[in-house]
Amino acid sequence: MMEDLLRQWDGECVVVRYDRETDTWIFIAIHDRTLGKAMGGCRMRVYPTPADGLKDAMRLAQGMTYKWAAIDFPFGGGKSVLAVPRRLEGEEREGLLVRFGQMIEGLGGAYYGGVDLGTTPEDMNIIGRATSRVFGRTLDHGGVGDPGPWTALGVYAGIRVAVRDILGREDLDGVTILVQGVGGVGGPLAKRLYDGGARVLVADVDEERARRIAEEVGGEVVASDDVYDTECDVYAPCAVGATLNARTIPRLRCRIVAGSANNQLETEEDAERLRERGIVYVPDFVVNAGGAIAHGALEMLRWTREQVERRVLMIGDAVREILDVAEREGVSPLVEAKRRAERVIAAVRKEREELAAAES
Repeated sequence: MMEDLLRQWDGECVVVRYDRETDTWIFIAIHDRTLGKAMGGCRMRVYPTPADGLKDAMRLAQGMTYKWAAIDFPFGGGKSVLAVPRRLEGEEREGLLVRFGQMIEGLGGAYYGGVDLGTTPEDMNIIGRATSRVFGRTLDHGGVGDPGPWTALGVYAGIRVAVRDILGREDLDGVTILVQGVGGVGGPLAKRLYDGGARVLVADVDEERARRIAEEVGGEVVASDDVYDTECDVYAPCAVGATLNARTIPRLRCRIVAGSANNQLETEEDAERLRERGIVYVPDFVVNAGGAIAHGALEMLRWTREQVERRVLMIGDAVREILDVAEREGVSPLVEAKRRAERVIAAVRKEREELAAAES
């Protein structure tokens, strides 16, 4: 199974290690470094099989290539997955993270890792003992800290634009938005939406967390099994990926999909399925780029927080341009978002080719 996945992938390479001490499979997928060093989060979760972890790493790495290119940042696409057999804590988790850091260090700067689903800024501190090629550490360790609020800010900006363009509403007053997953990004997003006047519905596999966030935003809790059948204006998936597929899309009762989860589409064909149903999909790798912008700009490019906030809010401008072109040309927003990213990558490749030709 893993061999088949690797044969089909168009990325640069995958580095694999089996951590015998914790029975964990580690995958570092580097998709494309045309724009610069590969940067992407470190995901830790339990997968049905190691092959599922590998597949996730490769898809996420490709998504990072498009994310960096779509926002025109000088980084390449990479991602890492720690496919653990169970939830790891204490010394066992610490040891795994240090060995993972050594693995990153051994790549000589080809890949930089950061916070992702299942990992925290504190985890990045531990990884940072073994490598300097890590971002997203806590503030007292020289990092930016939790990227969730930055990601939420970008998603909020994208939702406001989509609501204006698609629903013809100048603000969020009375707009019903269902946030699926109210953790590190979904929680801050729900609060921003509430402050902006939206009616917020909340769903989360952690029922207590869902109730707590719903109380904070004066919203309602939706059972996880009922998410796709619940009427709303905007569905914001902010948890795991692949929630949009041939099984769930026919059930959706919304006009817009815009959320922070990576790889929301199970297959690229799902973008067309949404378009055929009249549901506007805001590509995840564009609207959820706020956290990546913050880490890349603050830790790598040394921008100020004010500069970063302005740049994250510009995600709304990118969403507007993508939706406008997609509507005008009769294609899904995913098609236009990918074309946008591919133009950036192609321009850099052409510039390098011309420079090489001039020097030869």
